Amino acid sequence: MRKSLFAIGLLAAINSVQAQDVLLHIDDAATTYVSEGTLLYAGGGLQTRGTGIMDVHGNVMVEGTSTAAFRTITTAGGAKTDGGNIVLRLNTPASFATSTYGQLYVNGISAANLTGIVSKEYRTARHGNGNYFQQIAIPFAGKAYSTLSTELAKAFGTTRFTQNEILTWNNAAAVSNHVTNLANTTAAAPTYYMLGSKNNNLDLSAPPANLPTIAPTATGSVFTLSGTPVRAEDLATVTLQGGGASATFGVNGSGTNQYGELYSSYLQDQFDRTNGYFSLTYGKNIYQFGNPYFTNLDLSRIAYAEAAAVTDGNAISNLWGVKYTAGTVATQANGSTFTTGAQIQTYDLTGVPVGDTGLVIQPMQTFVLKLRDNTPQTLNFSTLRRFSSSVRDAGINYSVTAAKNTNVGTVKQLGVIALDAAGKEIGRTYYVVTPNATTGHQTSASTTIQASATGGDVIGTFEESLNGGYDYNNTNYWLYINEANEVNFKGKNVKLVTYSPTVVKSYKFEIKENAEPIADGAHALSAGIGFYYKTSSGTLQQAVQGAVIPVAGTEYDLYYGEPSNIVLATNDTKAPIRTLVVYNPAIDNYIVRFDPSWKKADIEVYDMSGKLVISKKDAETSKDFVIELDKNIKNSYVVKVVSSTGDVVNTKILK
Repeated sequence: MRKSLFAIGLLAAINSVQAQDVLLHIDDAATTYVSEGTLLYAGGGLQTRGTGIMDVHGNVMVEGTSTAAFRTITTAGGAKTDGGNIVLRLNTPASFATSTYGQLYVNGISAANLTGIVSKEYRTARHGNGNYFQQIAIPFAGKAYSTLSTELAKAFGTTRFTQNEILTWNNAAAVSNHVTNLANTTAAAPTYYMLGSKNNNLDLSAPPANLPTIAPTATGSVFTLSGTPVRAEDLATVTLQGGGASATFGVNGSGTNQYGELYSSYLQDQFDRTNGYFSLTYGKNIYQFGNPYFTNLDLSRIAYAEAAAVTDGNAISNLWGVKYTAGTVATQANGSTFTTGAQIQTYDLTGVPVGDTGLVIQPMQTFVLKLRDNTPQTLNFSTLRRFSSSVRDAGINYSVTAAKNTNVGTVKQLGVIALDAAGKEIGRTYYVVTPNATTGHQTSASTTIQASATGGDVIGTFEESLNGGYDYNNTNYWLYINEANEVNFKGKNVKLVTYSPTVVKSYKFEIKENAEPIADGAHALSAGIGFYYKTSSGTLQQAVQGAVIPVAGTEYDLYYGEPSNIVLATNDTKAPIRTLVVYNPAIDNYIVRFDPSWKKADIEVYDMSGKLVISKKDAETSKDFVIELDKNIKNSYVVKVVSSTGDVVNTKILK
């Protein structure tokens, strides 16, 4: 039998509550169905018996008491530990990226009485191609690592460097430790896990056809992981201090950890670009976590100014940014690769988020925090639990409307989303203006809201000069989030460039003020001023919320405020050389990304002794050139790239 349940009062038909510490009992062979979009609330314990099933497509909230129990038992009354009784469903496995899912909130149950086994259906995008590691959270306490081999249809091992191991992130050392005994168990902690995939032998987007599943989900369409849920009471508030404190990163991450691995080979710090390609704070004050619960985490109000309006105990005063969703790897028609789906949100000095505003972390997802300094902060995971898939409204002490009416301190951003021929998103970038932002190259790590693009991005903006156009002294600053001061840079241009014009077919505009979208079809923000765009050969156009425009050429100008005239800045009469040597995390290698105007190029790579280690004549510039260096050798290199017309780019790789 199936029941759509909204409250505990509807449970009278369920059989035989067996003990005073169990309010909701589902008897042998019975099925309780919690439909999508509904909430079942139990103000006490929960128990299943025998083959009794709680089939959860919506939300279940269990608020226990000191004597309440959460358990799954056999018909004889013993502990039933094989799972399949409390099942959190993935509602549409075929479209798992956008599917809703069953959630479970458990509170107040003592450790001795929380023994029930929860089965969680799971599919997610593959995070790489080849010998990659899948980023994941495991919301179970006391779960043996060996059970993952059966549940994920992949034999995990304990030998490092095989890509079959299970890694756990160590925030203090900024290194992944590997599980040395699969009989060991998971802890009640927000651990960031990485599961090895040797030669693609782990693909969580495509379960094998013979994988055991729990009806009614179609056979083979999902993975199912089972275990005891993490108690909120066992997960102490996490202290954010000492991230990377015991690591010596070296310039650009050129140092090595205790395993001989280069920090730059696995740790991507896209935030601090204030003193070079990466500053000397590369890798510092970074914290990587996994969602330890079967509910969403809402991180949207954890910055100090946002947190002033909420009462969940989280107010991180030095939060720089958050990177969430690991992203996926795709291959362009020209053979190069890029990542999609990885999202970055940074904060201006008033705590307003910019970039990929959102920050709802789903069960089994991971996220990364970057703090501006080592001032101790705390993060209380248990108070961030939410069933909602959208972020909380701003509180009464943080009034977006009031800020907009006075136009004091508002944060305005233009998001440009790159779409392919099918209209699918393949990349994005942001241009942000505020009265407090810095125009031109940012030299203070304590105030910047910028974040770097990587070799996996198909579009980005370049650092702007004070008069608009390219900053010729900082053309290696390829940015995912760019900032300028709305007062002194009003009507001046920021350069938007795509290196993949054959793949990027259109741009879509996404406009927000203080993290809130303006109305569809609107152009003007609260002060009556809006964003504009112009192709290199076109006319000035208004950027309109939700508009999709065809891509014409490789270079666009972006403006906040209409320029008084469309005359190029004096330093912008000739475009700079836009060929980049940049790290691409999607392939764990450095690449040469060629200026779109180049036709052919010669490439030479020298080690620091002057020895020529790579030479390539007449390289095709329609795709990235991968610099194939020995990853086991720690060295620095000089890269020289010469176009067929004689333009030269010289840069260094520090490994």
